[in-house]
Amino acid sequence: MSISTENQILIETRVANEGPSIVVAYLLWLFLWFVSAHRFYLGRPGSAILQILSFLIVIGFIWVVIDAFLMPGMVREKQDEIRRRLSTQLPSGIR
Repeated sequence: MSISTENQILIETRVANEGPSIVVAYLLWLFLWFVSAHRFYLGRPGSAILQILSFLIVIGFIWVVIDAFLMPGMVREKQDEIRRRLSTQLPSGIR
C-alpha cells in the first residue's frame, strides 16, 4: 500500500509545520538545560523529570552534555511519529 506523491508532500509539509525544530531544541538545551526543557519539548517528560532529579548529582550534568549528541535523533523520532500518525489519518480512498 503505497502513498501517492501528493500525500507524501502533504505529510512532509505537516511534519515541517507541526514537528519539532532542531534549532528550538538546541536553544532550549543551551539556555534551559537545568529544567530539561528540550526533553519536554521533544515529548519525553519521563526522562526530563529523571534528568532534573539527577542534577542533584553529577550524572545529570553529564546527561545534558550527552543530549547535545542525541538531539538530532530525538527530533527525527518525533517527526517520524508525526508521519506515522498522519499516514494513518489519511482517508483510504486518497492513498
